[in-house]
Amino acid sequence: MSLAAGATLAPSAYWYLARGTGAVALVLLTASVVIGILGSVRFVAERWPRFAIDAVHRDVSLLVLVVLVIHIVTSVLDGFAPITLLDGVIPFNSPYRPLWLGLGTLSFDLLVAIAVTSLVRRRLGYRAWRAIHWLAYASWPVAVLHGLGTGSDVKQWWMLALTVVCIMAVLIAVWLRIAHVGSDHAVLRAPATALAVITPIGLMIFTLAGPLQHGWAKRAGTPASLLGGAAAAPSSSSSRGGSGGSGGGGSSGGGASSISGPFTANLSGSVRESAAPGGAVVDLSTSVNGQVRGRLRVRIAGQPIGAGLSMTGSQVDLALAGVPSVLQGSIDELRGTQFTARVADSQGSVVDLRAVLQINDQSNVVTGTLSGAPG
Repeated sequence: MSLAAGATLAPSAYWYLARGTGAVALVLLTASVVIGILGSVRFVAERWPRFAIDAVHRDVSLLVLVVLVIHIVTSVLDGFAPITLLDGVIPFNSPYRPLWLGLGTLSFDLLVAIAVTSLVRRRLGYRAWRAIHWLAYASWPVAVLHGLGTGSDVKQWWMLALTVVCIMAVLIAVWLRIAHVGSDHAVLRAPATALAVITPIGLMIFTLAGPLQHGWAKRAGTPASLLGGAAAAPSSSSSRGGSGGSGGGGSSGGGASSISGPFTANLSGSVRESAAPGGAVVDLSTSVNGQVRGRLRVRIAGQPIGAGLSMTGSQVDLALAGVPSVLQGSIDELRGTQFTARVADSQGSVVDLRAVLQINDQSNVVTGTLSGAPG
């Protein structure tokens, strides 16, 4: 397969649709929760009678379910992650980020339970239906955690801003509702206020310490096959070490700091394509010879399109002589047979890479140049 043919292609349309519907679902669910909270406050104007608010609340809630179904189906069809339709209804069952994906499934199941019980509301009775309906409020923070834990755009400023706006909208609605709590329920005011204060603080701490940190994909439970394995061991003259490990003999310091300045080197190796669930994986394995010596491995996952590959994920591993641990990262930009990447060692030292490749489609031989500098 020609890397050049597929390298410039964007991720699949399913991936974009899954991302978009995830963001839209969060906004709609937030709107549903806000309307539900404020709808119970009897200070609305006469031009907004209670039955009109209830109708809007019901319609928005149903729209959330429709968007979530599209979100689940397109996530499965995208094929990059090993997600099945069963994972969309049974929480914590997927091999892909089981906790964070499971939270999204749990939120969806709660909303389905609310919709089903609403259809048989008269048979259930108001009290039983009302108790189940409270699950809608529980589904919202669960959905927010799902988006932060496994969302594709969690590090994008616009998604972070959208999440903050949604959280603030719910908090404002909660504070307004607390301000109108009657004297017969005044005992609930203090714990509700505390919960409204603790929730955003907890979400902020989690986001800063988790999803926004380097290596979150691995810690979140992404399968090793999607992250890419460690690079092949360098020549015998180099230090020994596993993926992210330190050398067994010789100096224990260094890491990427052993690379003190810019470097260039030649690349030579091969490219191989293999089938994967819902798509394919392209592996480039090359030796590095020049101002630095070692091995470079690049793994690109995605869906075959024509003679190319629609990239949905990548992994770059660089093992160099004299550097105790393998530098790992991903492709930042891929154009034709050129790419830039950022890799880091186990100590967090960063190196920026740029590779220019020539690929022989007939023999699957790869040659080219690699340049880099401390990040």
